[in-house]
Amino acid sequence: MPPFEAIKLARERGLDLVEISPTADPPVCKITDYGKYLYQTNKKAHEQRKHQKGSQLKEVKFRPATAEHDYQVRKNQIIRFLGEGHKVKAMIFHRGREMAHQEVGRAKMNRLLQEIADHALVEIGPRMEANIMMALLAPKKGGSAKAPAAAPAGQS
Repeated sequence: MPPFEAIKLARERGLDLVEISPTADPPVCKITDYGKYLYQTNKKAHEQRKHQKGSQLKEVKFRPATAEHDYQVRKNQIIRFLGEGHKVKAMIFHRGREMAHQEVGRAKMNRLLQEIADHALVEIGPRMEANIMMALLAPKKGGSAKAPAAAPAGQS
């Protein structure tokens, strides 16, 4: 129907003429309450935002003298965080005389980065900031973090 007739009909009913799809040929309009239309579109947008997963920055802390078992636990935490889609900040804290032997901390960080290379992209490489060696890791695209979990199930 022509636009002026649609506007006239909407005013008679005490409603508004709302353009739903302006790019269609011919444009699609709807006679409705505009306030209610805005409310519904905002509600849909809110629902979509609610279901989006936001990523967080997780921090995992080491020391140069961290024992092997503790190192493995923290490495597995990093892999789990990356699998969940979070970024991870791996930090090695040096205290006191440990600052004189920074190569121990650097060796531990390099070992960690090599062992989690299948799961992580290094965004910011290992670098010293005061007494802390830090590296920022991001999850790899393509779901490679979940592939090792599926491999043992196929072997059983």
